[in-house]
Amino acid sequence: MKLYTCAGQKHGASTPVIQHPCGRAAKALDDAGHRYEIDVVGGFKRVPFSRRGRRHEIVALTGQEDVPVLVLDDGTAVAGSQRIVDWAKANIAA
Repeated sequence: MKLYTCAGQKHGASTPVIQHPCGRAAKALDDAGHRYEIDVVGGFKRVPFSRRGRRHEIVALTGQEDVPVLVLDDGTAVAGSQRIVDWAKANIAA
């Protein structure tokens, strides 16, 4: 499996008020016992044009530029932190 994240990677999942989406997704995968590779994509959400040309893999997989995106071993893409959290909870590693 591969988890596409921003530069935050696994950070920010435990903050008390606003949790970082990429960290939240990674924590859910860790808690469910999954092994995965992290691929950091460039660009920032609030900086105009900073993503240009840096998230082409994400666009090809999902049709949009936002991370996190989890790509399963069968090639299925799960986009968005809540969907990844839900998938991890429903698919505990053996």
